[in-house]
Amino acid sequence: MARPHILIVSPASARENNGNWQTASRWMRHLAARSRVTIAQGWDGAQAAPDLMIALHARRSAASLAAFAEAHPSRPSILTLTGTDLYRDIHEDESARASLAHAKALVVLQPRGLDELAPPARAKVHVIYQSAPALRPARVRGCDIAMIGHLREEKDPLAFMRASRLATAPGVRMLHVGGALDPALGQAARATQLEEPRYRWLGALPHMAARRLLRRCRAMAICSRMEGGANVIIEAITSGVPVLASDIKGNRGMLGEDYAGLFPPGDAAALAQLVDRVAIDTRFREKLLRQCAARRRLFAPGRERAALLDLVDNLLLRNP
Repeated sequence: MARPHILIVSPASARENNGNWQTASRWMRHLAARSRVTIAQGWDGAQAAPDLMIALHARRSAASLAAFAEAHPSRPSILTLTGTDLYRDIHEDESARASLAHAKALVVLQPRGLDELAPPARAKVHVIYQSAPALRPARVRGCDIAMIGHLREEKDPLAFMRASRLATAPGVRMLHVGGALDPALGQAARATQLEEPRYRWLGALPHMAARRLLRRCRAMAICSRMEGGANVIIEAITSGVPVLASDIKGNRGMLGEDYAGLFPPGDAAALAQLVDRVAIDTRFREKLLRQCAARRRLFAPGRERAALLDLVDNLLLRNP
């Protein structure tokens, strides 16, 4: 019997190397043993129809989901909701809301995502934590704090830049990895690097190069204003690196409601205080490491693969 064809619609490409692309490429690997899997940036009906469509991003994949639902209403589709979907677009954009109705199943990447959905949508939601292979923790030399994320407003890179001016602990370096998707933020990063010796903007790095840098850091900062379920949190935790995170629902859903390393979104002074504390207070850093280690099992590749295969298999069985 022919293997089913699964199409993953990802608005992001390998060149962009962002969280959506990492999800698409990882899910392709998870599904490839049982299915023929392809990734495309869209589907408009001109191509052969897949047996099942997985769409990333409610707004940016809205046209593909709508075309698939109209052309093949009995075939299953899955919509994976991103941070901008959950915390902005489905509340403001009609095409994003339509995607919730077109998809046969919805995926959120951490349980707090359920809070944003009305009961009809919530009834078809599945929570699937993303994963990353564990890396052996490296010996930490110095006090580097990494932020890994492209420079765009949703990630609030300015908070990280401002915190670099406010941190006072000796030896702290603030290392920023990511391409300048917003030219004005790239300009701000270059200016901060010239004016503040603690801050270094390293630009975009290949995925594994960024992971290798991360595992040598004393902590990782994520300053985002909205997140669906950040890959970089998982990569930090599975590398033995504690996280300093903006106190938003998406980060709480990943780290736990009682996580000790949270700071108010946009509050550079509070982030700088956490940076100083993780730099000089060994007990505080060890507490963060224990809390992160307690979440590690959630982010195991085998767990993500099993949950994804179970969802896909059940949809294909119901819609042969």
